[in-house]
Amino acid sequence: MDQLIALCGLLGGVVLIVFKVYERPDRLPVWSVLLPLVVMAALELVRRTRPVLAVTVGGLAFAGSLFVGSLLATLIMYTDLLYAAVIYGSPRMSRVLHLTGGATVLVLSSLAWYSGGTPAGLLIVVVGSLVFLAPVWTGDLVRRHRREAETERLRAEQTALLSEMDRREAVGAERARMARELHDVVANHLSAIAIHATGAQSVARRRKLPEDDPLVEVLAVIRENSVQGLAEMRRMIGLLRDSGGREADESYAAPDLAAVDALLAKARAAGRDVGLDFELEERGERGDLPVPVGLAAYRIVQESLTNALKHAGPGLVSLRLEFGPQELRIAVDSPYRDAPGRGLPGARAGLVGMAERAGLLGGSFEAGPRDGHWRVRAVLPRAGESEGRA
Repeated sequence: MDQLIALCGLLGGVVLIVFKVYERPDRLPVWSVLLPLVVMAALELVRRTRPVLAVTVGGLAFAGSLFVGSLLATLIMYTDLLYAAVIYGSPRMSRVLHLTGGATVLVLSSLAWYSGGTPAGLLIVVVGSLVFLAPVWTGDLVRRHRREAETERLRAEQTALLSEMDRREAVGAERARMARELHDVVANHLSAIAIHATGAQSVARRRKLPEDDPLVEVLAVIRENSVQGLAEMRRMIGLLRDSGGREADESYAAPDLAAVDALLAKARAAGRDVGLDFELEERGERGDLPVPVGLAAYRIVQESLTNALKHAGPGLVSLRLEFGPQELRIAVDSPYRDAPGRGLPGARAGLVGMAERAGLLGGSFEAGPRDGHWRVRAVLPRAGESEGRA
């Protein structure tokens, strides 16, 4: 911007010199008018970085131009130097220019009034004010408006910060309320289930029922799942109560595919009485999966095995995990049993949840009957988009 101003001022002055639009063109050599013009154009290049130097040297060059031949381009660039000195200089610089400008106008108008009378004095007052004071007043006004705008910007940022703090506090209060409700409603019920299952196991032991008795195994599964669900619920309540913007509780470890063997063991124990068996096949190198991918894969496998226990007919449930370099493929095939209960409202809530988990990671999910089996297929990216959405 400064280079453009300097170039335009220099070219405009050269045009005026070529057409001899300056004072006493027949008496003064061209270089006496061109020299102040070149100096003023050069000072335009440092109007922002060295405002004191620019306005001081510019004042001397302008005073010299008044004696050797006044040029309009030189005058305009000098007023721009005065304006820039107020904008980019210190507040002290602004006060100095106000004083020197007023003193200059006063001295020049007094000399003009002494030599030419009142009309000449008034003319110098008007012209001198336009040259020496108007740029300074304009720059001071612009600087004041910029300072007020900066103050308003800082005030707006402070207001936004306070609003964000209020929002976080409200979120924290809501999370604490949700934690209390979860504890009062769900955790208490799970505790009651675990207590009753433990009591029923005690009764079974007093009656000396064998360990392989179906009733004893069912009670063990009920107690184990209720205790595990209660532990996970308590960890989730702890996460919800952590409402101060801190990191999540380090004691909570999100489940992943490392626990798939435990899931299969529980599924085998629960499905033995209904004629279900489970097998696992893994292909490729598991490696390190991102936490969101591992958690989503675990929940999809868990929900698929649960659905098989609820709805599948007798037979083999196969689980296949294919670990590729770019994606993880999950395939579950279970014997399909077409029952009226499948059409009940809410019966597909688990399928919707699995599809949402895969979709959030940028993967795909499909499930449905095919060739006498209920097929579940999920593809989860190992990195990239999955990590970006974690």
